[in-house]
Amino acid sequence: MIDKTLLEASVRKAIEGTDLFIVDIRVSPQNEIVVELDSPEGMDVDTCAAVARSVESDFDRDVEDYELEVGSAGLTSPFKVRGQYEKNIGNDIEILTRDGRKLQAVLTAVGDDGFTFEYPVKYKEPGAKRPTTVMQSETLGFSDAKSVKYLIRFK
Repeated sequence: MIDKTLLEASVRKAIEGTDLFIVDIRVSPQNEIVVELDSPEGMDVDTCAAVARSVESDFDRDVEDYELEVGSAGLTSPFKVRGQYEKNIGNDIEILTRDGRKLQAVLTAVGDDGFTFEYPVKYKEPGAKRPTTVMQSETLGFSDAKSVKYLIRFK
């Protein structure tokens, strides 16, 4: 089986000097390798191919056969690493909290332990006929969110 530590070192070497970051690396017992990368500017097929070629040059298929897939983290996939949060500051996100709340919000900041977001809340002032919508800010720890992902809106 391919050593995941050596594989991660090979991927880090391949993306050194770029704005790419590792989202996830998985190695199955059948040597099916999946490398997920991302970048603040997005990724293209040529970048994925270059990283795959670099990794293939470090691991000889004659010694140990493997299947390699290098790609970007999916648009609808939950965030796994801090870089994905930073990339999406100012974007709409969907949050599923550990206490069961499902929120649609705008990601406003990312810290060491969590992230801050704003979401609309209806508020009725005393004496008003209709409620108004105000933006409420909240900070949530990374461990307090079951999943956070980019929210696709079709307008």
